[in-house]
Amino acid sequence: MNGVFKAISDPTRRKVLELLRKRPMNAGELAEHFDVSKPTMSAHFRVLREADLIHSEKHGKSITYSLKMSVLEEALMGFAQAFNMEVRRDDDLQDQEKNES
Repeated sequence: MNGVFKAISDPTRRKVLELLRKRPMNAGELAEHFDVSKPTMSAHFRVLREADLIHSEKHGKSITYSLKMSVLEEALMGFAQAFNMEVRRDDDLQDQEKNES
């Protein structure tokens, strides 16, 4: 869980995750959204991979990244439970809404 929180502590990495939430993107597409060097973006991708928040798949010279939402959800759930906070997943809320209607 510490690796996840280290990864999301940086605003650039949070923005990468936000972009990947919409769809998988290659490194070039992601880099277009930031005014930083390629080595800096590579370092951000490495931290996100090490935290297991993203999946990378190489296609020739291009790398496509996708979000591992379940890993992020698990970390946030663990954090909330550590502070005795009640948290429900989206699917739990949808089930509850169906039962109430």
